[in-house]
Amino acid sequence: MQGIRRVVTGHDAGGKAVVLSDGVASAVRTVPLWPGLVSTDIWKTQRSPVALGPEEADPTLGPRSLHPAPNGTILRISIVPPETDEILKLDATQAQQVFRGVGNAAASTLAHGGRHPLMHRTETLDYAVVLDGEITLLLDDEEVQLKTGDVVIQRGTNHAWSNRSGKPVRMLYVLIDAAFEPQLKAAIEAHDAR
Repeated sequence: MQGIRRVVTGHDAGGKAVVLSDGVASAVRTVPLWPGLVSTDIWKTQRSPVALGPEEADPTLGPRSLHPAPNGTILRISIVPPETDEILKLDATQAQQVFRGVGNAAASTLAHGGRHPLMHRTETLDYAVVLDGEITLLLDDEEVQLKTGDVVIQRGTNHAWSNRSGKPVRMLYVLIDAAFEPQLKAAIEAHDAR
């Protein structure tokens, strides 16, 4: 995969808008149990509102996290490889290892009867954009075919991305920390316990 150019702006000492950095985003991650997955964190925030100073150190360095920090966000671009038989045969322990590799083993929901080994849930609001290719969004009982330009507003639901196209798919994700309302959280926990 060609690196993703990231231009970061800021301010000089006089308050003038300037380019702070212009180069390839360096927070590129892969997962051994999911060959072909390439995920690049472009930027992260740690709180809201975001504190805008003249400069900021690269917030994407350090360990990978599937979930943003409390009140934070993550901007990520991923290449999702075509689905393989090996992925479809993952058991619950292996699925947790995949999600550990992307920063959150607890996100895996296969052990709760998920319909696909990569089913997962995070307490986030995610904007997912298909930049290039075709992919299938799987929910508990539904699936939606998506193509270049389609956008999903993922509201903390149990889901998986299934690439049945035979070609890599390029996705953009904006992950925003969220919290389930108590009544919904109780319903989700009851559903998972079945």
